[in-house]
Amino acid sequence: MQVNEGASPSGKVQSLERAITLLRATADSAPDGDTATNLAARCALNRATAWRLLSTMERFGLVERSPVTNRYTIGFEVARMASVAGYDGLIRRAHGTLRRVSEQTGETADLAVVQQLGLTYVDEVTPPVVLSAKWLGRQVPLHATSTGKALLAWLPEEEGDALLGDALEAYTDTTITDRRRLRADLERTRERGYSVCVGEMERSLYGVSAPVLGSRGRPFAVVSIWGPHDRVPESRFETLGPLARAAAEEIARATETL
Repeated sequence: MQVNEGASPSGKVQSLERAITLLRATADSAPDGDTATNLAARCALNRATAWRLLSTMERFGLVERSPVTNRYTIGFEVARMASVAGYDGLIRRAHGTLRRVSEQTGETADLAVVQQLGLTYVDEVTPPVVLSAKWLGRQVPLHATSTGKALLAWLPEEEGDALLGDALEAYTDTTITDRRRLRADLERTRERGYSVCVGEMERSLYGVSAPVLGSRGRPFAVVSIWGPHDRVPESRFETLGPLARAAAEEIARATETL
């Protein structure tokens, strides 16, 4: 009987597992990418093995190599496949967490995914007794929402500045439009593990958010808990913030195999 090359008794294909590990490490090295040597070390692989796998993936467009720096980044083929697949897997694994958080707090729980130019809401659970605006499919200003600030706080400063653009628009009288104040707010966000919003995009909406982090600490989604300010006053932030952070950590663990 013929045995598949590299297959273990459990049915796993070792070379495929190594390639997937390398691909994930390459994704986590964004936006600058990394060399084959560093990727091999991060994945505990022989350097020659890593180079062969990366070369194969490059041929199929899964990774791209800069001829100047020899750093590998995620290739266009991955983006093409992701756009076809959508976010069904992430939503399916996160929805139960959002539902529990909404039931526990009595407020709306949202999940937004990180995209090239910002964030888009892809799932939402609203308590049945609460009338709430729907955010699904919407993009929001990053500097004026807890969702956006949770993303900015865990991005490199120069990358966050590029997403923000030149001017910070004022939506309400509490919107932070000064970059120094915003940087200070983002620093406090990192320290406590969640961001807050006090009516900064819509005067009546308050909330907290926490980033869903990948293996290298880079956010790929954000969990939010929010509602009208009479239901979600600042006095609740110290309770809701850790709940958002715990939910984000739970979703990160649940999506490790995606």
